[in-house]
Amino acid sequence: MLQQGSSNSVVPGAVAARGPFRPRVRAEQNGRMATALQIVRSVIAPLTRTRLFRALGPVVLPPVERLFAWLSGGRVQLSGLLVHSLVLHTIGAKSGEPRDTYLMYTPDGSGRAIVAGTTFAQERHPGWTYNLLAHPDAAITVRGRRMPVRASLIGDDGREAAWARIEAQWPGYRGYEHDSGRVVRLFRLQPVADLHHASM
Repeated sequence: MLQQGSSNSVVPGAVAARGPFRPRVRAEQNGRMATALQIVRSVIAPLTRTRLFRALGPVVLPPVERLFAWLSGGRVQLSGLLVHSLVLHTIGAKSGEPRDTYLMYTPDGSGRAIVAGTTFAQERHPGWTYNLLAHPDAAITVRGRRMPVRASLIGDDGREAAWARIEAQWPGYRGYEHDSGRVVRLFRLQPVADLHHASM
């Protein structure tokens, strides 16, 4: 799948209290739809961890995602048919140029999103993680809506809870970390509007 915080409780499909990172309430709160979606994810998830997918994914998926975005005016992502997806807009750590990356995200239950730098289990950290470390103020587009966010690297004390949430959404996703031989960087994205409101 695409690459893709912590919470005191791990609740599959938890709904964010507020903010843009709400799961698809109409679909996933419907019992039958939620069950069907989990079954489909459970079937497809192992396929995304195969060598063939890892070889073809980085080459095939990005242009297909861009095509879907162009056709839908940015409202539809291919990966979004199965999981929560966003477009991350960062500034290059070295180039200073704008960069766009299609990622899976997981709602953390508090109006924020968790993203993981898995890059199909490749040995190196993805470029967008370096961009966020250098420039944590970024932006995201979710279902055609663009908004500013602030990224924070999730520390050791929050990683297990974050991975539990991610794997509740996409079974076995942490296998990418094991196969990559590195500690995958996890980030929490919080809408800047929420940060401003909390500081008032």
